[in-house]
Amino acid sequence: MMKVVIMAGGKGTRIASINSEVPKPMITVCGKPILEWQIENLKASGLVDITIVTGHLGHVIQEYFGDGSRWDVRISYFAETEPLGTAGALFKMPELTDDFLLMCGDVVLDVDFRRFIAFHQAHHAWVTLMTHPNNHPFDSSLLVTETLLPQTEGGLPVDTHRVVRWMNKEDERNCYSNLVNAGIEIISPRLLQEVRRHYVPRHPETPDKIDLDRDVLKPYVESGHIFSYCTPEYIKDMGTPDRYYEVEKDMKQGKVKARNLRHKQKAVFLDRDGTINQYVGFLNTAQQLELIPQVADAIRLINQSGYLAIVVTNQPVIARGECTWEELKHIHQKMETELGKSGAYLDGIYVCPHHPDKGYAGERAAYKIVCDCRKPKSGLLLQAAADFNIDLSQSYMIGDSDNDVEAGRNAGLSDSIKIERNKPGELYHVLSEII
Repeated sequence: MMKVVIMAGGKGTRIASINSEVPKPMITVCGKPILEWQIENLKASGLVDITIVTGHLGHVIQEYFGDGSRWDVRISYFAETEPLGTAGALFKMPELTDDFLLMCGDVVLDVDFRRFIAFHQAHHAWVTLMTHPNNHPFDSSLLVTETLLPQTEGGLPVDTHRVVRWMNKEDERNCYSNLVNAGIEIISPRLLQEVRRHYVPRHPETPDKIDLDRDVLKPYVESGHIFSYCTPEYIKDMGTPDRYYEVEKDMKQGKVKARNLRHKQKAVFLDRDGTINQYVGFLNTAQQLELIPQVADAIRLINQSGYLAIVVTNQPVIARGECTWEELKHIHQKMETELGKSGAYLDGIYVCPHHPDKGYAGERAAYKIVCDCRKPKSGLLLQAAADFNIDLSQSYMIGDSDNDVEAGRNAGLSDSIKIERNKPGELYHVLSEII
């Protein structure tokens, strides 16, 4: 099974008010150090060969975990005698001869690593980055993945998951998908070889101090060998006291463990037009999209509840020839950006482009079909259920039309609820009653 490297050498100056006497990964959450929660999660996925990179107060970590036998894992240590940055240690560890999992020791998470590894191997990647939507995308590193447009009329776009752009916090970005780099990677030694061959230190006075993002990952996006594995599972860094208390609350309420995709998920499925954004007829440009007042508060309520927030939307503007796939993507990026400004996010967006009625000027005949995904049929909901291991009987559908209600019933949801179109606060009111 794959080797794991945990970077646990940081001082954690921003969270020092919680506990400054131990290394950041040793701060306790619900009675256990963050690092111990991580090791238990790794063990549950069969990952038992672990190297911990230590620095500040590293002896505290080594004294607590020893050789790992108490947790039925094998732990070794690499001690940084001087700071090597977030990646320098990787180039001094001769045992990294196969693909390995890399993670930071200050992240609280509970994920199914088996899925992650299978994705990485299927894509033959030099690097696979674990990504997720979060409630602060504006101050996070964001990724853009490659979307292949249909090569034949009637086809659907394909997200190859290949990373084509990396946006750091300081990079300009106006409209984006909420695809945040979670700080967990699987790395092939092939990438390390490439970096060794071409690396030029940004700071010649400290050539061994290497930054993972800026020196190792971002420069190799153009290689085409870096991929994104997006998951709705629980991943939160412990960078600030506020996030610490949020994580501790989530842990006590069982939300951290419940979001592991090994377990059945619950979801709130949402229609788009008239439910999230103002209904304006056949919306076909991003400029037309305007969120309904208080809708971000409503979706944030879903995020905080432990349910997944998933949009399922009929978009006949594709079939009618009134909107391109590129513009539809831009519309959804604007929606995600506007939600993110208020700390809300979507876990998935599913689209039906079809429309069975013919005879419109400019229509695209190949999309004028009877399909299984156009609501009131349940194809979009069933696809999301397969992707996210959703228990449909514990989930809800909310929309502004009878088709939305019927789609939820056809999928066997717990309930389908029709709300008043474009009404401010309506979605929040309904959600506060059911979740």
